[in-house]
Amino acid sequence: MTDKPHLDQEALAELQDVMEDEFDILITTYIKDSSDRIAHLRSALEQKDADSFSKSAHSFKGSCINIGAPRLGELCSEAEKAGRDNRLGEAAVMVDAIESEFGRVEVTLRRFLE
Repeated sequence: MTDKPHLDQEALAELQDVMEDEFDILITTYIKDSSDRIAHLRSALEQKDADSFSKSAHSFKGSCINIGAPRLGELCSEAEKAGRDNRLGEAAVMVDAIESEFGRVEVTLRRFLE
């Protein structure tokens, strides 16, 4: 497992400063989009579509890095490589890890909305 933090507090603080009143919208959108992305990863797995899986993982990786979730981003990067290499047999475990890590990230991000 990675030694990266669940959330990069410094990156989140910068985003909060830059986004100001729009920060809550950013967090809410990220949470919803992430749930959709996880569902898409699972769907691509079910369809045995390695290309779609890889592209979805790549896109999710970018949003994780942008929001300041480096550990989740790294898990998505590993999933992206598995899709590119057509190693979908390993990917189900990766999606479970992504979903679990997203759960941790989501709980922490929701605290910003309180």
